[in-house]
Amino acid sequence: MLLKTFSDLDALLLALPSHIYEPLRQQPDLNDLIEVVLDLGRPPEARFLSRELVLDSREVTEADLEHVTGRLSPFGDDNRAGIERTLHRISAIRNRKGRIVGLTCRVGRAVFGTIQIIRDLIESGQSVLLLGRPGVGKTTMLREVARVLADDLKKRVIIVDTSNEIAGDGDIPHPAIGHARRMQVATPTLQHMVMIEAVENHMPEVIVIDEIGTELEASAARTIAERGVQLVGTAHGNTLENLIMNPTLSDLLGGIQSVTLGDEEARRRGTQKSILERKAPPTFDMVIEIQDRNRVAVHPDVGLTVDNMLRGQQIHTEIRSLDENGEVKRETTEPSEPGKTRTSPAGYTGEIQGQIPRIYPFGVNRNRLELAAKEMKIPIIIVDAPQEANVLVTSKNYFRRKPQKIRDAEDSGVPIFVLRGNTVTNMNQCLSSITGIPLNKKKAPSMVDAISEAEEAIRKVIENGESVELNPQSAYIRRLQHILAERNYLSSSSHGQDPGRRVKIYKG
Repeated sequence: MLLKTFSDLDALLLALPSHIYEPLRQQPDLNDLIEVVLDLGRPPEARFLSRELVLDSREVTEADLEHVTGRLSPFGDDNRAGIERTLHRISAIRNRKGRIVGLTCRVGRAVFGTIQIIRDLIESGQSVLLLGRPGVGKTTMLREVARVLADDLKKRVIIVDTSNEIAGDGDIPHPAIGHARRMQVATPTLQHMVMIEAVENHMPEVIVIDEIGTELEASAARTIAERGVQLVGTAHGNTLENLIMNPTLSDLLGGIQSVTLGDEEARRRGTQKSILERKAPPTFDMVIEIQDRNRVAVHPDVGLTVDNMLRGQQIHTEIRSLDENGEVKRETTEPSEPGKTRTSPAGYTGEIQGQIPRIYPFGVNRNRLELAAKEMKIPIIIVDAPQEANVLVTSKNYFRRKPQKIRDAEDSGVPIFVLRGNTVTNMNQCLSSITGIPLNKKKAPSMVDAISEAEEAIRKVIENGESVELNPQSAYIRRLQHILAERNYLSSSSHGQDPGRRVKIYKG
């Protein structure tokens, strides 16, 4: 398969001062340029796919920065600017007084042919959510999706372009989106409103959205899907499992709730009485995990996949890849055990982070364990067999006697947590150790509370410009809080030592 790439590179290079532009354009691998970094008082640098290069021994001056900014569109609330009718993105670093002291000039490229591997899925009319690590090509795929649906399938496509990354800077969209239309967003916090406006005012058949990251945006996406509009978007998270554990975005997959079954129904299902279930139809029909530019993992029925994960049943994933001839190869993976990560960690840290804890209680009161989980608002699955568990919880007496089940768990590397006593308080402490969610002496905090606290802090920082320090949280929840800050174009950092380590959110 031949990929055609267009980058309008000259438009970016000509915005640079001549003593930076001249050595740069002489580089043999100029087409591999990723970005140019200009920091006040430091030599200018260029970053390529496989190397970095100092472009001039002279330090960057204020005049150099002004030379570049004078050739850009105005910077928005997200400290990003662009060059008219290109996909290049220039991000500013400012000092405390708001003066620009650094620029990151990132090359934007339109790549045609990137969705061949998933084209049939996009053309199916179903709503598709793309996941993958930063830099793997999600936005590039979205741009190509919009063009194919608008030009080849003649559909009415609207792009909600929060940072002008899909359709480029300026009032006229980049040709790479074809006949798709683009709605710009004045500030990132208004993305959910523009999503709804697009549906109500412009009668689209397809809406394309980049980076769904807040509860309001997830709710807007559900509203759009319920109106029969095809959605194609991206969200924070590398895998479907990550999304299930994200309390802000799990609604995209239907959300999770704890349900207590009657005795007869529990016997019929062969499960415990308290179980986790999906509470609504998923917003997106299928999820595609982009592993690299030539390999994806497809979950064609999100509802069924989530249900199987919550019930502890086997999960089948379709893997697609492109061979050297550009042909799409398909294979179905061996059934994976729900709740297990796909790559083994380097060592066990004492937390089952990024997974739903599948607990086998051995010599422990099951009802009290379920009550403790409800108090902490933590999703857990209590299993009936040790081979189904990713953690075993037992009492001191059982652990000391070392019966066969505990010896088997130790041999297979399953984490074992030992309770000091069979009380709800001890259960709370145990669940805190398993998940990394810290306990509060007055009330056990939930992930929802922690995310709500971060969203409120983000609102205050945006409105008042003052930094806000959050309550101590586990590493997993701190990571979610950092993602929320980044999604709203704010800076964040962690301070202190565990268990008191906390996130501080501020304007960068």
